[in-house]
Amino acid sequence: MSGLGQRERDAGYMRRALELALRGLNTTDPNPRVGCVVVNAGRIVGEGWHERAGGPHAEVQALRAAGAAAADATVYVSLEPCAHTGLTPPCVQGLLAARVQRVVYACADPNPLVNGAGASALRAAGVQVSAEVLAAEAEALNPGFFKRMRTGLPWVRVKLAASLDGRTALANGASRWITGEAARADVQRFRARSSVILTGSGTVLADDPALTVRIDAVERRPLRVVLDSDLRVSATARVFERDGAAMVFTASHDAARRAELERHGVRVEPATRTDDGGLALEPVLRRLAQLQANEVWVEAGARLAGALLRARLADELIVYLAPLLLGPAARPLLQLPQITQLGEGLRLQFIDGERIGEDWRLTARPLMARPPAAAQH
Repeated sequence: MSGLGQRERDAGYMRRALELALRGLNTTDPNPRVGCVVVNAGRIVGEGWHERAGGPHAEVQALRAAGAAAADATVYVSLEPCAHTGLTPPCVQGLLAARVQRVVYACADPNPLVNGAGASALRAAGVQVSAEVLAAEAEALNPGFFKRMRTGLPWVRVKLAASLDGRTALANGASRWITGEAARADVQRFRARSSVILTGSGTVLADDPALTVRIDAVERRPLRVVLDSDLRVSATARVFERDGAAMVFTASHDAARRAELERHGVRVEPATRTDDGGLALEPVLRRLAQLQANEVWVEAGARLAGALLRARLADELIVYLAPLLLGPAARPLLQLPQITQLGEGLRLQFIDGERIGEDWRLTARPLMARPPAAAQH
């Protein structure tokens, strides 16, 4: 990169740091995915990434790889280095001990324990600091971590599988399988990166899904969460039987049913019942954020999916469209209120589209602002 200007060189090395950060996509939760590159005299002398919570941060890994070559080097890291002691020592301490000359980071860490403190500590010690290099790309790698730190809510993706005419099942409920094998494998990758897989009691009662990650290389198991207003779901449902933790939110006071779930290792937490008999959704999501959930993957029926969208709690829709037509009697994609004018429709913005096997995966984000009213389901 010697023929490039400083800005272009910084962006090139930061791009490599982001590539490294991506290696922790399924393993760093609840921490952010972070990569780091150490450059000395125009040559990469060390690389690292954060592999898992409790393990060394990306800067520590890269400095270890660089060894003595870290002295007077420039360090590129995809998130502001931490200046506080958590499960591991502060990265700022390691950077100063290695006597690096310059630190370039993509974006400030939104964690209140860090936000700006890492950069300030480095500058105070005489280290040159540059920021906002590929900041948008770095934040896009960790949408849940940034949102949780800023708002106290996780990033919510709602998965939908539908025919080309927007139908998710036949009128009798039959839906296996609308999409093909490649699309179903793609869903596994989204499950693997998520902190939580969320569903409703109706889906569990109708389909009895396991909601596990069927990728052998993934060690971490997302928390499986069921919203069950009246504790209708059996403690022997498949969602509770597999390896990994499971949790139920309910408004029921049935002590016997609660005790039965808890005997099967299911964590049961109270939730507020709404006027329509469902559960208030925003408090549930805030509770999951308190439990350090960054990304929530929703696989549920039209009612819960529609409720999340109406309440402005869905950040993304991941829609798998199959080359199939099911007709007007089949079940709809979402339960939404009847509208009489086009201007009343819920506007979305397409972010991405990709062919997955015989199907298409469309990613869309709502364009509307959050309403003041509490979310309901």
